[in-house]
Amino acid sequence: MNQVVHIPTVPADAGEKVNLLDFDRQGLRDFFTQIGEKPYRAEQVMKWIYHHLESDFGKMTDVGKALRAKLEATCYVGPPKTLFDKGAADGTHKWLLGMDGGNAIEAVYIPEPTRGTLCVSSQVGCGLNCQFCSTATQGFNRNLSTAEVIGQMWVAAKYLGNITHQNRRITNVVMMGMGEPLLNFDNVVKAMSLMRDDLGFGLASKRVTLSTAGLVPMIDKLSEAIDVSLAVSLHAANDELRTELVPLNKRYPIAELTEACQRWIARKPRTSITFEYTLMKGVNDQPEHARQLIRFMRKLPTCKVNLIPFNPFPGTRFERSDADTIRAFQTQLLNAGILTMLRRTRGDDIDAACGQLKGQVLDRTRRQAEFLKRLDQGAVHAG
Repeated sequence: MNQVVHIPTVPADAGEKVNLLDFDRQGLRDFFTQIGEKPYRAEQVMKWIYHHLESDFGKMTDVGKALRAKLEATCYVGPPKTLFDKGAADGTHKWLLGMDGGNAIEAVYIPEPTRGTLCVSSQVGCGLNCQFCSTATQGFNRNLSTAEVIGQMWVAAKYLGNITHQNRRITNVVMMGMGEPLLNFDNVVKAMSLMRDDLGFGLASKRVTLSTAGLVPMIDKLSEAIDVSLAVSLHAANDELRTELVPLNKRYPIAELTEACQRWIARKPRTSITFEYTLMKGVNDQPEHARQLIRFMRKLPTCKVNLIPFNPFPGTRFERSDADTIRAFQTQLLNAGILTMLRRTRGDDIDAACGQLKGQVLDRTRRQAEFLKRLDQGAVHAG
């Protein structure tokens, strides 16, 4: 799609103004009360922001002139600035969105015949250091604000011509981009509330999915805070290997993660959890690994597995499992009665595939420098 759209720039005096993308519905109603306006006015403005993707208060025609002037003086609608965007041959589209201090995040849109999925980031970088993820090599800088999370969807919707309740190009959102969403709990929950709100983007609960590496206490908190779908990045079903791949497992081992998932299902009996399993050659793709995964899934019989072929990136020591191994692994799970899907690799030609998002991170963890040093020394081969 070669389409030029107007993305608003942050006003020069934005430091003294309030970004309305930072508020969910109740927050916006409270803000309007604070500035001496009727709460329902917030809902009028909310429709303009999310249904019409309008950032110019002057064009909000059913809002009184006096209120429009007040909003212009005190507020703005400020999604992240698009530094560049790029489309892939398969229709996948990626945006690099500028943050402060030279940081940038990435968001990806994946079109399919029956739906369009937007992959959204929650942090600048990631602090969890999962060994097979490109984002992990960038280190970590900070959490995103609510405006920066929901702003990714706003930018994509504006570009795609998405119209809530009419021409819905974005039918699903997955919090599977850069970062661990549950480590930015409050801002992510508010953003997902806007994704779900009828005055926001109006998505059903099953169409908004949060993916976590297994932050057990926050899984429980999430189940009480909002009705969305849950995905868990598993990647191994034994503690020794999972701790190597997902260091968070050392704090919250598989037994504790299993119990948290069982509590989630007990609270939401009509829902299912998706367990993401990235297949890496000779690491976690053997028949014994499949048997371990089957034993794990027996404890969560209503849940399903999403197999993801590993997506290589420069400097990684991992390789993608070959096609025969992937098929054999999937068949072993299916024969055991485990609902198992195989994710198609999308956006390879623009580094937009699962685990490849990097952005630009002013690293506060020194991890990026260490990774580059090892790469220069030849400690890891180029992927």
